Amino acid sequence: MAREQVDVDGSGIDYQAVFRALPGAVALLTPDLVYLDVNESFLSTSGRTREQLIGRYLFDVFPDNPTDDGATGMRNLRTSLERVAATGERDSMAVQRYDVEYPHGSGVWHERYWSPVNVPVLAPDGTVALLLHRVEEVTELIRARSSRGKDHAQVLEAEIYTRARELQEVNERLRRSHAHERDVAVHLQESLLPAPTPLGHHQAAVRYRPATAALNVCGDWYDLVDQPGRTAVAVGDVVGHGLHAAGVMGQLRSALSAASRVAEGPGQALEVLGLYARSVDGAESTTAVSVFIDWNSSTLTYSSAGHPPPLLCHPDGTVVLLDRATDPPLGARPEHTRRPEDRLAFTEGSTLVLYTDGLIERRREDIDVGLGRLADALVRHRTATPDDLADALLAELIPAVGITDDTALVILRL
Repeated sequence: MAREQVDVDGSGIDYQAVFRALPGAVALLTPDLVYLDVNESFLSTSGRTREQLIGRYLFDVFPDNPTDDGATGMRNLRTSLERVAATGERDSMAVQRYDVEYPHGSGVWHERYWSPVNVPVLAPDGTVALLLHRVEEVTELIRARSSRGKDHAQVLEAEIYTRARELQEVNERLRRSHAHERDVAVHLQESLLPAPTPLGHHQAAVRYRPATAALNVCGDWYDLVDQPGRTAVAVGDVVGHGLHAAGVMGQLRSALSAASRVAEGPGQALEVLGLYARSVDGAESTTAVSVFIDWNSSTLTYSSAGHPPPLLCHPDGTVVLLDRATDPPLGARPEHTRRPEDRLAFTEGSTLVLYTDGLIERRREDIDVGLGRLADALVRHRTATPDDLADALLAELIPAVGITDDTALVILRL
């Protein structure tokens, strides 16, 4: 592991020294499960030298006991680590039994019991850069016996191991249940979102990407209302998740779509939506942004209810944030007030982008960083068709491990 010096409150901290001195047994692995570094406690616990570990594939160093046809410890560990690498989520495993060959190459296998925890180490872009594998050996606890309580200890050993296995099986059933709920919620979400329709000679593209996590899907929507000389486009984000959020989303999208057909402008449309949201359980704090496009005067009028600002990219690459008419989310104020609006001109060939926060927000990162990343990608791909531009933005901005929140994206070529 490369030595990293970080200055905190004027003091240099050697994080490599901290890692080596950790009292628990800890290893750092690549997402392909190759050892990058281990601390002294891991070497002591595993009975291996640093040279036997660093740069080696985990299961080449620690295979399952070939004499035990029922061995599952390494298989379970591989499943856990691969899940962490794919989802970017921590996984605490039940107590596992896996034998260790000691000394290495001797053919003599010793029964061992371990309690592993696997944690992702994320890169700045949200991808999984490393896997931190921490193990606590509980062999002595499982094997504990006393001269007066041997029978009791044997029962306790069997009970602890059995309960640990049951916990692992329950967790697996929960994962399958959550995956099923996610599939149902995503299908409901997709059925509630409108299919894109032609906007005269103007090109448009819409995308929806559900969150990777099973419980974090189905709160985002988009809508396009095309009328003679005017098009209203909107995106929104319900705070909740799951099937209930999908139902709330459907109600709010339909209400805003109807309001956009009769409202004088986006501010009034959001006012109507805010009044309606007060009667919908779960609609509180929903964010939304609406943009009315006047094709005859080549102007945009927009209003935002606490939503991230749309971007307008001119043909020369100049990007403007539509952030001058922002008000609190729906239901944030106890009294009814008029929503602000702002208007600006656009030139033919400009590109308008509306999105939800899943496209730009990352943990431990300021939102301005995500906005800058979106603006840079938009400028570089601004000459692409809306469909190609949408695919390019999603490919560049969504981490390989997926996203922790839904993402809706609407692109119009003006």
